[in-house]
Amino acid sequence: MGTRPRIKDVARRAGVSEKTVSNVINDYPHVKPATRAAVEAAISELGYRVNLAGRHLRRGETGVIALAVPELAIGYFAELADLVIREAERRSRTVLVHQSEARREREESALDGFGTDFVDGVILSPLAMDDAALQAHPSRLPVVLLGEVPRAVRHGHVAIDNVAAAREATEHLLDGGRSRIAVVGGRPPGRSGTAELRTRGYREALEARGLAYDPALVRPARHFHWQDGADLAAELIAAPGPPDALLCLNDPLALGAMRALHEAGVRVPEDVAVVGFDDTAAGRYAVPGLTTVAPDKPALAREAVRLLLEAVEARRGAPDAAPGRGEADRSSGKVVVGHSLLVRESSSTAG
Repeated sequence: MGTRPRIKDVARRAGVSEKTVSNVINDYPHVKPATRAAVEAAISELGYRVNLAGRHLRRGETGVIALAVPELAIGYFAELADLVIREAERRSRTVLVHQSEARREREESALDGFGTDFVDGVILSPLAMDDAALQAHPSRLPVVLLGEVPRAVRHGHVAIDNVAAAREATEHLLDGGRSRIAVVGGRPPGRSGTAELRTRGYREALEARGLAYDPALVRPARHFHWQDGADLAAELIAAPGPPDALLCLNDPLALGAMRALHEAGVRVPEDVAVVGFDDTAAGRYAVPGLTTVAPDKPALAREAVRLLLEAVEARRGAPDAAPGRGEADRSSGKVVVGHSLLVRESSSTAG
């Protein structure tokens, strides 16, 4: 068996310095494209493999980051976890995935690195911990939060503009002739979080059109599962003054609602239009196809991993942290990524 190729062998083959090879391996942006191509060709020809464990140990790191989400049974979190894993792998990191089940003690355990020295940092999508709890909880690790926690400024934070997204979805329904729009999974003012912000966007859209806000049309969901959507939709259409549209605050709620409407003989979209959130695969293949707000999930994953690794590098005083990309507020580490409204059959114009 031949000797395993080393960095100096790659450098000799590519005609560059060992430092340049290291810069290419670490994906530093300042390497010229032609130089990068020469180094990558030499790596391929020689069969060079990076000793990731050794590299991370020399940096005082494990090379493992944690991702804690409420539950992988919800398609949005499963799809996001896949994207985070792929992005971390591109950055030579391994991801430990944890389900918090929206329980505070599990979220706190994730913030603490599960009581071990096994992970370098944590990406957390909190549901049980509110802003005050996140602010008060000390964390010995770098942390990036996903979703709406706007006042938790001690940590990095990546999200879409949920108020604007819900406002756009509501405007779409209003433009289609709907006038009595219910919010499935909505939350009245008084608590922070994604559901409250999306409900705020809904209220802003009504107010802009001069329409009254009816609290009876805002129905909180306990778990945001398919069954919750079905139960809430059944309640709404059985109540006096039923809605002619449902703004559902995630896709499982919307899909459950569409099933309940079908069983009750209510046509979608002719009688009731339905809009979801998150653009999960199930909504794309539903009949009718589900109109939904699509967060830029690749950007969410990319920015969360970037912010976390920058914080990991800053923590050990590394001078070579990668330059930031995206719309970032450097004082808080907050990044707002884009979203779009994907219009499908479930909300076609009434008429």
